[in-house]
Amino acid sequence: MADISANAVKELRDKTGAGMMDCKKALSEAQGDMEAAVDWLRKKGLSAAAKKAGRVAAEGLVAVAAQGNSGTAVEVNAETDFVGRNEQFQNFVRNVGELAHKANGDVEKLKTSAYPGTGRNVAEELTHLIATVGENMNIRRAAQLKVGEGIVASYMHNAVAPNLGKIGVLVALESKADPAKLQELGRKLAMHVAAARPEFLSIETVDPKAFDRERAILTEQASQSGKPAEIVAKMVEGRVKKYYEEAVLLEQVFVMDGENRIKQVIEKASKEFCAAIKISAFVRFQLGEGIEKDNGDFAAEVAKMAG
Repeated sequence: MADISANAVKELRDKTGAGMMDCKKALSEAQGDMEAAVDWLRKKGLSAAAKKAGRVAAEGLVAVAAQGNSGTAVEVNAETDFVGRNEQFQNFVRNVGELAHKANGDVEKLKTSAYPGTGRNVAEELTHLIATVGENMNIRRAAQLKVGEGIVASYMHNAVAPNLGKIGVLVALESKADPAKLQELGRKLAMHVAAARPEFLSIETVDPKAFDRERAILTEQASQSGKPAEIVAKMVEGRVKKYYEEAVLLEQVFVMDGENRIKQVIEKASKEFCAAIKISAFVRFQLGEGIEKDNGDFAAEVAKMAG
């Protein structure tokens, strides 16, 4: 049996909200494997881990910049929310957002790009800013969307300044329709993406590993009902459909009307605009998503170092 540490139990409890003894048992059953322990708790109905997996755990800002048929999103992290309100930091993130556009969303290429008015590149300017502000920072990720014909729309949720905030979204629409009408539709769809948090664009693009993992959990849960195999199979299929409706953008119910699915919204808009419309891609950057934040007792740590 794997040796289960108190820190591992605490980490699993923080991830899932399950009880301490349940977490310890889950880790024992999973031989210390954290992800397997999360799955074990979910199968037993003791965890809502899937809803907590994207917990925000870092500070800084997200920037979005979209114009015409292309758009870019970038996330720059800092240690405290206070820095996110710093005008110097905001200007840096805004400039990095524009430079990321020229770098086609490639972070490494972005870092070597010339930073305007300084004689330094972006990486060097970031080092300079760290020394000036006194906090560690990093350019975490960037992405760019382009379409041959159509538009890329953007939306910033919890904005602290124009195009700067905590949740940035881009939606790419391929179409020959009026760009102004597409922009209006695209912005509404981007607002939906910010609120509904889709993981995949279509059923066809669902990651096979993510789907297999989810189906295994749903099958285990349904099997515990004690019902005949054919009933269990129908239960699983029903839950798979619900999974698609929660995780896949085109299958989600549009948050702005609460009735039509996104694919139906697109169909209706295509008829209204007299031109076919296709969502070719989307990007959703939520500040600090997936980053573990150190919640240790800093005062106690200093006291310990002082002996």
